[in-house]
Amino acid sequence: MKSEKGITLISVILYVIVMLLVVTIASILTGYFYNNIDINNTEQNANVEFTKFNSFFTEEVNIRGNTILESDTEGTSTGQKYIVFSTGNQYTYIKNNKSIYKNNSKIASDIEEFNLKINNSDSKTTIEIELTSGNITKTTTYALKN
Repeated sequence: MKSEKGITLISVILYVIVMLLVVTIASILTGYFYNNIDINNTEQNANVEFTKFNSFFTEEVNIRGNTILESDTEGTSTGQKYIVFSTGNQYTYIKNNKSIYKNNSKIASDIEEFNLKINNSDSKTTIEIELTSGNITKTTTYALKN
């Protein structure tokens, strides 16, 4: 009788097939994981830019007696949308580089759209700002303190 040591060709093929299945499933799951991380990074970056702009602009509108001196909400004359306050601070959106500036300092980037509406009612001036970064759009209304 012969000694039956070792493995057969059929068992080697089965091991290879099982290993290929395990590696394929692991790579598919890894791909989904990294795609979700990219989506979260995009949303997180947009939220960071919104928060940076919001912190500067909220501080500006909460100054008592601050008024709007000048604004270009359409960007037709210069290709830039801007608003100038009585404190001397100017907020400018430049579409070419997708950035918002406070005076000469960049405070937000990767902003694809910036829409600005100023509403003067009897007692309050409100500013509605819509920012779009990536596929996220946020609209915030600010009221000037009298």
